[in-house]
Amino acid sequence: MKLFQVRKGQFVYYNNELHKVYAIKPMYKLSVHLIKLRDLTQHITNAASVERYIPKENDSFIFDHKVYTLSKNQKPVAGNLILINNPSPDTLDHYSLNEIEVVETVDNKGVVTSDLNGIKHTEYLLMIPGRAPDSHPIDYKNMVNVEEDIGGDYPQTIQPYSELSVQLGDIFKKRNSDVLFEAMVVAMKGQTIYLGGGHEVPYEELMDTEKWEFQYNPFNH
Repeated sequence: MKLFQVRKGQFVYYNNELHKVYAIKPMYKLSVHLIKLRDLTQHITNAASVERYIPKENDSFIFDHKVYTLSKNQKPVAGNLILINNPSPDTLDHYSLNEIEVVETVDNKGVVTSDLNGIKHTEYLLMIPGRAPDSHPIDYKNMVNVEEDIGGDYPQTIQPYSELSVQLGDIFKKRNSDVLFEAMVVAMKGQTIYLGGGHEVPYEELMDTEKWEFQYNPFNH
């Protein structure tokens, strides 16, 4: 992309991962300032290194270590997050493209957010917690380039998928851990789940939401 095509708020892919542009500083060689949506870390690059993506209904992605699916049909309630994808602010409002805000109140015309912005229902997509089974994961531009350990000498799948709510490729994050630990399901045998890196856990433990949190499956399109 050329620098004049890059705008604050745009979703872009940088190093294959989904980011949002939070500032443009044309005076500098590295003029595009980004926030990685997955963990909210900041990065600086140039326009040639990013590729724009327009978020749409049924996309799913990780924001601040939590998974969300975008919806325009479900009505929000207080506490929900919204992605302002079609901003049309009034004079006194102060929101812009792809800002993420918390809903405080809802009426027939729209919502009022915790930042005191009045946003019409046509201006946003609701961020529903979790990754819908039929959603389109947008965490990575090219899933093939995602480096995950899916090889190794693990047993092949024996238990049918229909009997377990876990699939090959599912990525789980360990909760209450001192360090961020995410691993991919690489094999299943009976009630034992094998994770990348040589880890194995009982199915019951992996399904304990106080111990593990499902993130996404890069192979489900």
